[in-house]
Amino acid sequence: MKSLFDAVAKRRQYLRTVSEIESMPLDVALDLGLFREDARTIASKAVYGR
Repeated sequence: MKSLFDAVAKRRQYLRTVSEIESMPLDVALDLGLFREDARTIASKAVYGR
């Protein structure tokens, strides 16, 4: 049961990270070297390590 809760928590963290990157002002994203179009890839690496 713990692994289910861990999976749900990671999914929530992934979705939150995607949302934050996508809603980031363009100038801030570019200053950080991020492209909002890559939000899902960045979030996946940050949360799942892949």
